[in-house]
Amino acid sequence: MRTCLTAALRRLHRDEDGRVTAFVVVFVTAVIAFSGLVLDGGLALAGKVQALGEAQEAARAGAQAIDLSAYRSDGTLRLVPAQATTLANEYLVAAGRSGTVTVDGNTVSVTVTDTHHSLLLGAVGVNSISTKVSATARPEHGVTAPEP
Repeated sequence: MRTCLTAALRRLHRDEDGRVTAFVVVFVTAVIAFSGLVLDGGLALAGKVQALGEAQEAARAGAQAIDLSAYRSDGTLRLVPAQATTLANEYLVAAGRSGTVTVDGNTVSVTVTDTHHSLLLGAVGVNSISTKVSATARPEHGVTAPEP
């Protein structure tokens, strides 16, 4: 009876060979994926916030291209589109970014795309994370308080 029980235990032990290895591989892959989401996701979010700040500043720089002759003659506040585009693009270049600048009437719009190259998510096939932000600005006359 004892030899039968010993043989059954040995057979059960042999049947489990390799199961722990498969579990460890799956578990480690999951840990790397979740760690990558936290690390790379956080870095991508930080890059998006920085890109948004630079897009806002570029739009503000473009909104300073006021047609001074029209403003001095009758108080009309309007932009010089070519100058606004140039100022916004110069700001983006100085910040080390590339983006698109459009001027529509008195509104300067800047769009910046940021790409974060993955540190850990590359192990599961995600090599980069791209984000796209946009900002607008308009010239204002007689600003005494921030807009609500």
